[in-house]
Amino acid sequence: MTTEIRHIVFDIGKVLLHYDPTLPYSRVIPDDAEREWFLANVCTHEWNIEQDRGRPWEEAEELLIAEHPERAEQIRAFRKHWNEMVPHAYDDSVAIFEGLIDEGRDVTMLTNFASDTFREAQVRFPFLNKPRGVTVSGDIGLIKPDVAIYDAHARSFGLDPASTIFIDDSLANVEGAKAAGWHAVHFTGAEKLRSDLAAHGIKV
Repeated sequence: MTTEIRHIVFDIGKVLLHYDPTLPYSRVIPDDAEREWFLANVCTHEWNIEQDRGRPWEEAEELLIAEHPERAEQIRAFRKHWNEMVPHAYDDSVAIFEGLIDEGRDVTMLTNFASDTFREAQVRFPFLNKPRGVTVSGDIGLIKPDVAIYDAHARSFGLDPASTIFIDDSLANVEGAKAAGWHAVHFTGAEKLRSDLAAHGIKV
């Protein structure tokens, strides 16, 4: 007999919100090749994830500026223009998310996000305030796919891992959730999410 899913946990970036660092940098660094090099070698994903783990932006910027002093302005542009990287929500995904909440389902969020930018996102996108709660990586110093962050979320919100389903656009994060004993599905779009939830007994 399959376990009934009683807890639904959403990732945020690229599931509910669009995220693309190249958007402001198309203006900051107009040359395509230079911009690609900069985001691959200076303001990298690996550098940014440490802000998601809780490193202050000032410290992160100074670290890179020490290595690339001639690019100080371009480095500071990452935080300065962060809001441009998150231009809109995915309305179809948000409709599923809000529909589950409106039905009375237990919905929470688990996200790799810097503390300050997450609070800005909550102001811009009020639906992020609707679920029962959220674990923000930058608040607790842990990031997905570390099993510890899933365990911390389950403890914080009283979730039974076997009765929990997680939705994330990253396969590594999906695997992290499974390693923590959760059910998990890989998000690639709203229609697939509907069918994945239906397969777990959740009609939306």
